[in-house]
Amino acid sequence: MITKLDSSQADFKQRLDTLLAFEASTDDAIESAVGKILADVKARGDAAVLEYTNKFDRLPNGGATSMAALDVSQEELQAALAAIPEAQRKALEVAAQRVRVFHERQKQELNGFTYTEPDGTVLGQRVTPLDRVGIYVPGGKAAYPSSVLMNAIPAHVAGVEEIIMVVPTPDGVKNQMVFAAAAIAGVTRVITIGGAQAVAALAYGTETIQAVDKIVGPGNAYVASAKRRVFGTVGIDMIAGPSEILIVADGTTDPDWVAMDLFSQAEHDELAQAILLCPDADYIAKVEASIEKLLPQMPRQEVIKTSLGDRGALVKVRDMDQACAIANSIAAEHLEISAVEPRQWADKIRHAGAMFLGRFSSESLGDYCCGPNHVLPTSRTARFSSPLGVYDFQKRSSIIHVSEAGAQTLGKVAAELAYGEGLQAHARSAELRLK
Repeated sequence: MITKLDSSQADFKQRLDTLLAFEASTDDAIESAVGKILADVKARGDAAVLEYTNKFDRLPNGGATSMAALDVSQEELQAALAAIPEAQRKALEVAAQRVRVFHERQKQELNGFTYTEPDGTVLGQRVTPLDRVGIYVPGGKAAYPSSVLMNAIPAHVAGVEEIIMVVPTPDGVKNQMVFAAAAIAGVTRVITIGGAQAVAALAYGTETIQAVDKIVGPGNAYVASAKRRVFGTVGIDMIAGPSEILIVADGTTDPDWVAMDLFSQAEHDELAQAILLCPDADYIAKVEASIEKLLPQMPRQEVIKTSLGDRGALVKVRDMDQACAIANSIAAEHLEISAVEPRQWADKIRHAGAMFLGRFSSESLGDYCCGPNHVLPTSRTARFSSPLGVYDFQKRSSIIHVSEAGAQTLGKVAAELAYGEGLQAHARSAELRLK
């Protein structure tokens, strides 16, 4: 069912590259539809948002007659928090506290700085939060309260004053845990809209929705296309691909645990990817046996089976050093190092969205409640991208306060360079301040 590779095979690299290959192909029909929706919302504002929401979300009783009907009050959010089972409420509160503590620590490392040069010139950097951000949260069956926490809390910690959450409610069904998470995370406003029309409303603004500075959060192909198109008008977090897990194992962890960790990402959807790298052939065989034993117990076994069959792999490597080298090439979203001494191998990793060290650090704990953000770069973008964090909701401004003495030195340097570029006004601007 699952591909088996051996790094000693002559065609190993070619076969691995083929397995890893994933290109988010653009569907012309989706691109065309999204383009029309964005243009319509930009032109007609609330009327277009209301029309598309009633149409695509199949709202009952004739649909909403005004944008006000799509707003969720803070009282309704608090009521949802009070109404969900106590165990769910406590789990959300514990997870939120841990996420908040981690991102508070992160913020401490992101303070601005200044320094003064001997001639009195002061240089530095000021860090300030964005004014307003939009958070897209999937609705209906694919509802993720944990994503509300992961997107809203770092924005709140960063100091963003207004956090607008949009969430579709297909057939008018509201997910109470999503609303409860919004209450806990400090979301300012919740609007029950989704799709490309919600992205357009956040990016361009309407009569009742102020345009935001940045849009974060996952969505379907229409949402991804819309985010890609509005980038530049607003900032976005990333265009996320299918979920991924890569496990580097030394063969000492219970094979059932590793099999289930592979399942934990494979169950997301058929395009998810789950790969094991291990130098022990006997252990790989045990993991394969665990997969066959445990799969029939999984409610989403068909999704897992397709994911593992199409994009999964059990890879025999020469040793753990080679496993780490291959892991750097893959640059996975989630990397588990399931080994007796995980830190020695973690020191060799340069590219991963998040690293889970040791056999007790299952990726699922990171998804929900460890504290670090679960919004991570996918499709090898961990080579140049980072997890969502406080820094995504801040911007930096340079501080330049040149003293009179400093202007005498810097002015000559600037003028020389400006004349070299043929920009005489630049040069004269600097020279006028010379004594």
